Amino acid sequence: MQKLCTEKFMQRRQLISIGAATAATLAAPMLRAQTLQTLPTGPVRIVVGFPPGGGTDALARVVGQKLAVMWSLPVVIENKAGAAGVIAADYVAKQPADGSTLLMAHINSHALAPALGAKLGYNAQTDFVPISMVGITPNILICNADQPAKTVQAVVELCRQKPGQISFASAGGGSAQHFALEMFKLQAKVFALHIPYRGSGPALVDLIGGQVNYCFESMTSATPHIKSGKAIAIAQTRLKRAKGHPNVPTMDESGFKGFDATIWYGLMGPGKMPAAMQARMNEDVNKVLAMPDVQEKMEQYGAEDGGGSTEKFASFIKAEQVKWAQVAADAKVRADA
Repeated sequence: MQKLCTEKFMQRRQLISIGAATAATLAAPMLRAQTLQTLPTGPVRIVVGFPPGGGTDALARVVGQKLAVMWSLPVVIENKAGAAGVIAADYVAKQPADGSTLLMAHINSHALAPALGAKLGYNAQTDFVPISMVGITPNILICNADQPAKTVQAVVELCRQKPGQISFASAGGGSAQHFALEMFKLQAKVFALHIPYRGSGPALVDLIGGQVNYCFESMTSATPHIKSGKAIAIAQTRLKRAKGHPNVPTMDESGFKGFDATIWYGLMGPGKMPAAMQARMNEDVNKVLAMPDVQEKMEQYGAEDGGGSTEKFASFIKAEQVKWAQVAADAKVRADA
């Protein structure tokens, strides 16, 4: 009797072992497929926080068109304009992390809005996965042809002679252009009048018309007016000169050591995106940015130094957040300013 029970127990144990092995064999391809799933299974949206036709939108379309071919998937650009990119960032942060929804992130949504202490529905550090830097552009300090001061030092002297009387337009309170002005005021130790507009368009109209004296404006927006002679380029705000303006000195060269106030764009995904998918997308975006026709288009928009590792992009964003938080604190600029 005992022998019979033992045999039945052994048979049952073998059946359990065979069943477990069979289940493991069947599950292995599924697990392997999940591990190797580095691209979405359907259409991809790249969400842009600004209207069609702007620099952020244009760069997203250049990259998106190439990725669509590379991935054999539809890649569409979806514009969710408002709050200088914050609305789009908030939306993407709450989407499934399956790669189907990406964000063309911008300095406003990931460095300046947090620096202002704005009430955000997302955490810029933890709710996103950095995929790749797409490009960095400088701001350019410009004036109209009638202004007497057309060098950085002359502008500083003019501000000192007439404190609070020299006006600087910006694309809006808390914009990259506004922060560039605040950095200038802090380093120059001058008091200048900030006049925020609703976008670069109206700010440039009033600058050229003489209603305001100066403006830190994005290279993309300022270049057509500089080329037409309606605006005078005084200095640019990266540490190196942009290829599109090789004869315009940097603020660093003009006595403002370390002055670096750029506008940047980068591709991101929701925070829980798998690491394998993040790595694959980074690799593919780097391939896209290395294409000669893409490089040509990037240069047209003044966007340089795109690409690199996800770690490099993450470190860059962190440094930007720290830098602009300090500027906001020193200049006493807050979300309601």
